[in-house]
Formats: sequence, structure tokens, C-alpha cells
Amino acid sequence: MFRTKRSGLVRRLWRSRAPVEGDGDADTGTRVGGNAGCCLGKPGASKPNPGTEAELKALTYSILKKIKEKQLEVLLQAVESRGGARTPCLLLPGKADARLGQHSYPLPLLLYKVFRWPDLRHSSELKRLSCCESYGKINPELVCCNPHHMSRLCELGTNVSPLTYLNSPGSVPASTETGGTAYSAPMGFSDSLALQERGEQPHWCVVAYWEEKTRVGRLYSVQEPSLDIFYDLPQGTGFCLGQLSSDNKSQLVQMVRAKIGYGIQLSREPDGVWVYNRSCYPIFIKSATLDNPDSRTLLVHKVFPGFSIKAFDFEKAGSLQRPNDHEFSQQPRTGFTVQISFVKGWGQCYTRQFISSCPCWLEVIFNNR
Repeated sequence: MFRTKRSGLVRRLWRSRAPVEGDGDADTGTRVGGNAGCCLGKPGASKPNPGTEAELKALTYSILKKIKEKQLEVLLQAVESRGGARTPCLLLPGKADARLGQHSYPLPLLLYKVFRWPDLRHSSELKRLSCCESYGKINPELVCCNPHHMSRLCELGTNVSPLTYLNSPGSVPASTETGGTAYSAPMGFSDSLALQERGEQPHWCVVAYWEEKTRVGRLYSVQEPSLDIFYDLPQGTGFCLGQLSSDNKSQLVQMVRAKIGYGIQLSREPDGVWVYNRSCYPIFIKSATLDNPDSRTLLVHKVFPGFSIKAFDFEKAGSLQRPNDHEFSQQPRTGFTVQISFVKGWGQCYTRQFISSCPCWLEVIFNNR
């Protein structure tokens, strides 16, 4: 039988759908089981019965066959690269509904469920990424349905969940453990301040990459609204950790470095700085503006793949005194710091009490001037 290019694209897209729990595929965090970390209320999707799977396949095929061929190519590139390739917006009618069993889903939501998050329930669980340029700029009847222009939204609970950890009250300041390399003002900003002295665009933050207690490479000054920090990313531009020369021979460090993959995306937005986990493994974040400023210590928040979290709030930071947390007690007054660890967490429930014991981690130092 003669097969068209369109039908071939549709079949490839269906084969690239996001597997649900039980499929045995370690995709980019679409199957986060149970409530954990800051990503609360996101139960893992159960494996559908054969009848539901067949109905979903028939519905998906019927929808995809109505989409233009060039749009199918865009969707396929986004899905097969798992967001690693830069792809344009996929504009489709936002008010169109698709019915699956007894449930009716808006077309964008259905595509997000099929190709990224089978357990997705409502669009309120999502956040549009900075790479999506269509919002409010084109025909309001059309909505971007590119599943990799969206992220899941972390919900911060008021109580400490089982996988949100406190640091030990007797912890030694990280600045002491690391020799104060990143915290020493103004030398901690010397790499970045030199750019401003030459009249270049001022930075809104600088990023330092650490392996355990050793800083690797120079401080990375950030002027653009968003920054990708990655080890290996197709078509990636930004802070490439894979290009940094490291003398660390630890097998654990080498293993974690290789797992950073697509890494994270930092984006400065009107309401603060967001961190999007693009990798296949969790990241761990500690920030003065994520928690109660009067608390004795700050929480370490676990962020699953595919999720975004507002890691820093400039307005809230302006009203904060120096945080009480030991690891933050030595930071310079010229900015606040967010700490991010790849793959491995730290805190009371881990063998690593301090972030300087983590194999691969970042300091994001904000310029509040």
C-alpha cells in the first residue's frame, strides 16, 4: 500500500509519545511517582488498559492527520529531540476540544498529555517557557501546542514533604568549606565586573560551577534574559559545562557530569527568576526567597525533570535581611545566591550535609544594584 509522508510522520509521532508509568522508559521525568519535593500533587500516571490505549491512539491519529505537514514536522522534531532542538511555536485552535472516553480535553492539553505528561489534569499545572514567542502576539484564537514550549509548575507546600529537606542546624558555612572563593566580595565578582568596566551590558547574575569543593572555570556573566546551562545540548548555546576542563578524577563526579545532559534553563521574568529542569534527573535548589525568611534554616527543594520553579523573587529579596541559614551567612551584600545541585541532593536526609559535598553544583549570584 502506498504511504504518504503525512501518515509516516503521524506514525513516528505516535511511537514517540510519552510512555506512562509501567512502560519501562526513563523519559524526561514524565512519570514522577507520588508526592515529593516541591512538585506536590502530581501522582504518576497509571498504565492505561488496552481499550483506553486504543481509543487514545485513534483520537491522536485523527487529530494529527488534520494538522499541516510542516507543523507535524515541527512537532516531531520537538518530541524526538525531547526539547533539545530549537523549534518554533505550533499554533493550533485553542478552543478546539477532543473527547476521550467521558472526558473532554482542549486540544493543547491533549497534545501535552500525549507527548509529555500522561498524568496532566489541567492547564493550571503548566507554565509557558521563555522560548515560546506566540503568547499574546498572534491571533488570540490560536494557541501554541508545542509540548516543549511548556513546563510543569512546581507547587510549594506549606509543610515539609518527605523529600524536602532541612539542613543540619550545626552546619558549617559553605563559604568556610570552599575557602570563600565565590563569596569573597568584591573579588567574587571580579570576572563579571571587568565586563562592565569595559562598558558592556551589565549582568543580572553570575553563575559559578563547582565540583565538590572546587570551582571549575570562570564565573559566567549573564546579560540575556534567559540562559541554558548544560553538559550536552543539541543546538545549545549558553554555559556549556562539558567544555570546562576539570581535574577531578572522582568517579561520582564524572558520572554526575555525564547525567547533566540538557541541564537547566535560567530565565529572568517580570515576577522573578525561574529555573526549568531540562535534564532527565532531578535537581535540588536552595534559595532565600523560597521559604519563610524568619525560619532558622532554608529548605532544599527537589525539582523533577520537566518542572519549573520560581527560584528567586527580587521584590521579596529586597525586604529580606541577611538569611539566618548558615550556608548563606557569609554571602556578600551585593547580591543574593541560589544554590543548585545536579542529580544528588544534600541536607539532613542525605549523607551529604553541605552542598560543597555534592559532585556537581551551581551558585547563581544575583546583582541587586
